[in-house]
Parts: sequence; C-alpha cells; structure tokens
Amino acid sequence: MSTLLSGKDVRNLLISELSCNVEKISSQPGLAVILVGEDPASQVYVRNKSKACEKVGYSHQTIKLGESTSQSDLLDLINDLNMDPKIDGILIQIPLPAHICEATIQNAVDPAKDVDGFHPENLGMLLAGNPRYIPCTPKGVVHLLNHYNISTSGKNVAIVGRSVIVGRPLSMLLSMKTEMGNATVTLCHSRTTDLAEVVSQADIVVAAIGIPEFLTREHIAKDAVVIDVGINRVKDSAKKSGFRLTGDVHPNALDGWASAYTPVPGGVGPMTIAMLLQNTWDSHCLRNDIDV
Repeated sequence: MSTLLSGKDVRNLLISELSCNVEKISSQPGLAVILVGEDPASQVYVRNKSKACEKVGYSHQTIKLGESTSQSDLLDLINDLNMDPKIDGILIQIPLPAHICEATIQNAVDPAKDVDGFHPENLGMLLAGNPRYIPCTPKGVVHLLNHYNISTSGKNVAIVGRSVIVGRPLSMLLSMKTEMGNATVTLCHSRTTDLAEVVSQADIVVAAIGIPEFLTREHIAKDAVVIDVGINRVKDSAKKSGFRLTGDVHPNALDGWASAYTPVPGGVGPMTIAMLLQNTWDSHCLRNDIDV
C-alpha cells in the first residue's frame, strides 16, 4: 500500500497553530487579495483563501476588479495597499487579463508585503540562502515532505516544470544546505531529452507541468515518492459538474506503485493556502516586531 500524503491534514494542523498564535497578540494580521476578471478557477481559489483567513482570525479583504481594469488603475490600487498599515500581505491572483503585464504588477508590490514570494527581491534573497518569504507552493511541498518524515538529503529529485511559481524556487530549496535540502535536483522541462529516462531515475518526483495525467508509470520508478502539484479540469460526463479534477500524474503511477504520493485534490493545494497564511503571519510579526 502506498502512503497518502494528505495536504488537508497538515493544513488543518497549521491553521490550528496559527489560530493559537493570533489569540496571543493584540493586533490582527491583514491580507488583501486582488482578483481581476472572471476566471472560474481563480474565483474558487480566492474564496478558499478568504475562508482560511477567517479560520485563523486574520483580517482580510478581496478586491474584485473587472476584466477591463487598466494597468495604471491596478498599480494605483497596489500603491494604496502598500501604504496601508493594516495590510501585511498583498496577493495578486493570477492569471491577469492579457492587457496587463504580470511582471510589472508583481514588481509593484512592496517586497515586505509580498507574501506570494514572487518579487525579484524576495526571489533573490531565496537564491542567496536568506529567504524572507518563500513562494507558497514550493514551501508547501517542503513542509509536506517534512511532516511525513520524507528525507531529501542525498536523494535524487526530478522536478518536471521550471516555472518561477513552482519549479525554479523548489529546485533551490531542495538543493540548499539545510535539513530539508541537500538533494541532487534535476529540473526537467519541455526541452529535456528522453524525459522518461531522466525522471525514472529519481527517488522523489515533483510534477508541475500543467498537463493532465502527463507522467505515467514509465516516468516513475517503483517505490518513488510522487508530489503532484498539477490540478487540471478535464471533461467527465459521469460527473454532475461535467468535469473532474486530476493531476499531472496518471493514476497508474500512484497507488500501489509509488511508495507515497499526494492526492489531487487534497494534496499540494491545501498546503499552498496554508503557506500563504504562514507568510502573512511572518509578515505581521516582522512589521510589528512580534515574537511569539
């Protein structure tokens, strides 16, 4: 039997811990989320983030803007939030409409309030080995492995996907000289020659390529650990909704084949939100000189 790495269980533990911390202080951490447009998946993510904030006792606001919102108006809003002392974290929900430059918007966020960890200053601090805020999904993956006592030291790790959101920062975290690092990391992508041969040599496989069930049993070594970051909607007439959620790894490479794996949904997704809460807490403590 394979071990199921439940992100929901770990998230619930962290929410309980953060709730206790919030009760110990007189101030209240504050998170602002900006949603531009009507992307259905983004709306679901934003609702889940709001619910999580309520559970831990954070002040939170979701600012919804129309699809036609100009880049200059969005920049003005971010500047206002940068100056607001009640806001500890600012999150820009992506994707943004095509007429808005994501890099320009993310770079406009005060690095001290960039709880997503995507500002160049924060990414640079991570690369230097002195991170302020680690991007939420990579941080969640490391936290999940640590919780289930899955060591990365001396292990071969294959990460499939080189985005700045997951692949690249995770490769840095796992290769650092830290307790949850010291791995030999191979960062795979669309130009990797003989992907199956490369990935099948890994002790731990992280799938973050965004293609439904792309990795199959030929990519995964028997008894490897599989972390599936992907969450994809695929049509399914058997479902009332008309679709189902699936990861980037085919089911034939998981239960009974991998030694441990994350489910989709319920694996990495809850950890991403948990790490957003953690980063917001860290920001509040840093900005208010709180030591709990």
